[in-house]
Amino acid sequence: MAADGCIFHRTLTRSRAAPNQASSPVVCRQVLRVLDVRRYSRDQGSTVYFPQAVLSGEDLYDVTLTDGDCRLQVTLDPGLNRLVERRVLQPGSAVCNATFTPSLSAQLPECPGASADRDSYRLVSVQVRGSADEEEEEEERGGRSQEDWGALPWFGSSGPLVPLRASRSVFLPLWNNVDYSGEAWREAPPTEDREEEEEEEGRQTSVTVRELRDCFLSGRRGVARGAVQHQLIVRIINKSHLMYYGRPDRNCECPYKAVLQVCDRTGSVCVVLWNSVCVSWYRRLQPGDIISLRRYRVKQHYQADVDDIEVSVNSRNPAAQISVLPESSVSPEDLPPAPPYSFYNSQELLERPQGTLCDVIGLLTFSGRSERVRSKDGRGAGLLQYRWLRLEDGSSDQPFTVKLFSTSQPETHLKLHPLSVVVCTRLKSVRPDLRPGSFYLTNTTYTQVYCTGLGHHSQMSYRRLQQVRRFLRWLRGQEDQQVLRRALIGGFFIHPPPPVSLETLMKERRGELGFLQGAELQRELERLCYRERRTFFLQATVAMVTYSRRGQEDRCLFWTDRPSSLSSPSSSSSSSFSPTSPSSVISASSPRPADTSSSCRKSRKRRKLLLSETPNKRRPLLAVQPENNNRTEILFEASMEFLENAADEDEEDDDDEEDSSSFTTAPLPPMFPPIATETLPMSFDYHHREEQAAAVAMGGGAKAGSFDSAPSDYYTVRLRALSDGLLVHAVFLPHLSPAPLHHANTWTSILSHGAFSSATPPPSPADLIAMAPQLANQRLVCVLEACHLGGARTELVLSRGFHLKD
Repeated sequence: MAADGCIFHRTLTRSRAAPNQASSPVVCRQVLRVLDVRRYSRDQGSTVYFPQAVLSGEDLYDVTLTDGDCRLQVTLDPGLNRLVERRVLQPGSAVCNATFTPSLSAQLPECPGASADRDSYRLVSVQVRGSADEEEEEEERGGRSQEDWGALPWFGSSGPLVPLRASRSVFLPLWNNVDYSGEAWREAPPTEDREEEEEEEGRQTSVTVRELRDCFLSGRRGVARGAVQHQLIVRIINKSHLMYYGRPDRNCECPYKAVLQVCDRTGSVCVVLWNSVCVSWYRRLQPGDIISLRRYRVKQHYQADVDDIEVSVNSRNPAAQISVLPESSVSPEDLPPAPPYSFYNSQELLERPQGTLCDVIGLLTFSGRSERVRSKDGRGAGLLQYRWLRLEDGSSDQPFTVKLFSTSQPETHLKLHPLSVVVCTRLKSVRPDLRPGSFYLTNTTYTQVYCTGLGHHSQMSYRRLQQVRRFLRWLRGQEDQQVLRRALIGGFFIHPPPPVSLETLMKERRGELGFLQGAELQRELERLCYRERRTFFLQATVAMVTYSRRGQEDRCLFWTDRPSSLSSPSSSSSSSFSPTSPSSVISASSPRPADTSSSCRKSRKRRKLLLSETPNKRRPLLAVQPENNNRTEILFEASMEFLENAADEDEEDDDDEEDSSSFTTAPLPPMFPPIATETLPMSFDYHHREEQAAAVAMGGGAKAGSFDSAPSDYYTVRLRALSDGLLVHAVFLPHLSPAPLHHANTWTSILSHGAFSSATPPPSPADLIAMAPQLANQRLVCVLEACHLGGARTELVLSRGFHLKD
């Protein structure tokens, strides 16, 4: 219990009502700290706890707060959910003026982890002040560590945390419904009564997959009816990701299921793990394991095209028995076959048709930031988390491009950083019909990922395959520094790239682009959730173009179409908004210095450009400086993981020439918000790989600015919507496209291709800005890629701009 003198005790005891009196809200004026935010889905009874709230979404959030002396778990009022969904309220946030009201809890004392004397509160209003970054800096200056916060006593309760306003036994991950979250998910198998199990093994006989199927489909009473006691020994071939089926109109404490594809020598079948069996066993069971099942039920397979069965494994009615068997304990005649693999190299996949199922192995050279996209049903709970990967295997000059969604392996996904050897199983190929060159791979239900650093490869049977050995021979011939020069992590990435003509785009979209007015675009951006990615279309003209370097935005090159484009948005005839600015609404930037007013009058010309030297015209290379270490040390260690426990087995380099040319800026540089640190990719730093991987993960990004970007320069385009004149600021990155493109390097062709031509050297920034008058009065169809980065920051990137001909 917390001390009587703590802030929570002094504040919350005032809310306790006397007999026959209603409880009243209380306000805590002191600053509190957010330690954790946990998500769960509401159930049928959740509406009781929010009588005056409109429950539009399916999610509820429990927040752990501290006053420095103790901890308190409260439920966020649903009206405040957007604070979490846009990552305004997050672990580390400082809050004040918090209004609490007492509330009943859904978890009764008989529920696991619940406490009879628990004081339960709802947070109905709060003011968020400060950011997680500032709080972390305070900790580094002598504040408490995470362990210190976790050791504080609870106010009014004890025991493990459970959801307060729904009868759920586990919390959901904060940003997706596929991964697991919390200590309840066991990596070790649950303890079992071995004496009872061994006694039953002596009494019961075994059964094969064929016998189960034949008995069930023939309709005979026997081993396939009721709770099957016969032992079924099978090997796991494939393992699905977790499937969450919780709904607000249904009550289920642990609404999870997972599917295992298993086999023995007589056939294969699907085993479905239900509810709390997933919590106890999902992390423990892996493809290749041999398992023994008892007390299961045989049912009709609900998805099969033809009559088939599935094995249902639940925690009650009856409580199934699962055990993992060592291969040595299974007789050779009963030993199930090893899992089959279908490895393809990058050259072979270029010739395979749409939908080909494959396994791939490669050296990771690009690991994208985590993003989310709405599922096709459009439900709020259907935000799917994904990231882009590039894998090289040496068989062709086109690496694997993988759109990797969550696979219920959160620890593995955190290790997906460049120079890792990655194996992805059960991927499928995707080939857009109109653009056959935009090939990539993506998940199936049974996709699993294995990478170096976690000991995966030494345990998997694929390490003995010829295709894997061939890749390892290529890997041992690579040098660390050559790979490091092209290794990138994070940043804006788009694949497949949009078409290079408006006609093709219209065909792909079936003539429906859904053009937005400027104000409509602003409203849609404000609806985005954290790291949600969407594409928008806007008809606009170009009002200004700037060229800047990250961290040097006050020294930029720019062109404007008219003097009004230089003025502050508040004094302009048109409204303006900058998605990446501190306030993503119609507002002005910070005021200009007073001493620039005279130079402002002198600089209002149609073309604004003052240069002392022409910058280097070479296209910047995505490079890092070489380090003085062994040429193949990193890659050698990665390949050695395949050899562990396998003693019987056989066995572009120019550095970036920094564009250091000095140039003079116009006396009054335009005021654009600086580019977000998450937008430009980082040069991979092997010695800080864990920090970089955390920076691009969900909830990361705070530390990305401490690493070098590759490149560090970018263009910003100010667009004026044709519909309502609203000014929109978008980033333009023509030097990041990896695809070979051939065009004239005029502004019209650069915008329509989204990149410079690879056939000729790109124009220097000075030359490109000098050519910007080509854009005057041109009407464009703009393809804008939006991604919410947390808080008030929204990234808006111009990926294509198609000239509208009269």
